[in-house]
Amino acid sequence: MAILKVARMGHPALRAKARALTPSDVRTAEIQKLIVDMIETMVEYRGVGLAAPQVHEGIRLFVADLNAREDDESESEPIAVINPEIIAVGSDLVEDWEGCLSIPDIRGKVPRLRDVKVRALDKDGTRIELRAKDFPARIIQHETDHLDGVLFVDRMKGFDSLTFYEEYARFWAKHDDEEKA
Repeated sequence: MAILKVARMGHPALRAKARALTPSDVRTAEIQKLIVDMIETMVEYRGVGLAAPQVHEGIRLFVADLNAREDDESESEPIAVINPEIIAVGSDLVEDWEGCLSIPDIRGKVPRLRDVKVRALDKDGTRIELRAKDFPARIIQHETDHLDGVLFVDRMKGFDSLTFYEEYARFWAKHDDEEKA
């Protein structure tokens, strides 16, 4: 299919609220091709999620590999999530590192809900409900933010953790791995 151009921070497409799709919209050849192209683009750029506004499409759609691990390349099947509605399961917030294909080579710590449910449409336009904890919950919240024109830097408590990926890998990733062990 096609690798799509990813909008970078500063592009107006990233700050606009995306419009919802109907189940019949989802089933069109145009949206089905977009889903395939978005998955291919996400994989090409080694992301774990990609929202339609990031590829200049103002619709409430994202693709994600919810089985991806933070420290590993995944071989699992990405899914499409359309018109997501996030429901908090509990109130436990966790601050952890995030990056974004629209803000290349930058990482920062973002507080997110640990446990969420999401109601949405799948790639066939069928209603689904998923529950996600920890890293998959973070992916869902990050990508849904894109549909509302919000970037991860907007959610940071402060910018003291904002770092280039190279410095994150050099100084922070190992330290965080030791803390989690």
